[in-house]
Amino acid sequence: MATLIVSYPLTEGSTFDRDYYLSTHIPIAQAAWGEFGLQSAEILFPASAPQPLAGLVILRFKDQASIDAALSSPATAKVIGDVANFTNIAPLIFRAND
Repeated sequence: MATLIVSYPLTEGSTFDRDYYLSTHIPIAQAAWGEFGLQSAEILFPASAPQPLAGLVILRFKDQASIDAALSSPATAKVIGDVANFTNIAPLIFRAND
């Protein structure tokens, strides 16, 4: 299994719509990347105390080749294009070791 992590670091003036993220953005990502081996998405939001992130998602794929295929697919443009609908934060995207 391979992991792709997307985090949204908080800065002054940043916004993040959790409801939209959960109800619309995550399903868009699942639909776009399911055919490429996306197996699960674990969404985490910070506790009520001030935290450095607005949220993050841990995306589990079949393998690293599946992540490569998903990120290079035309469907990724829809996922990336949707980000502006729920946040003004530039996401940080990184891979974790298998």
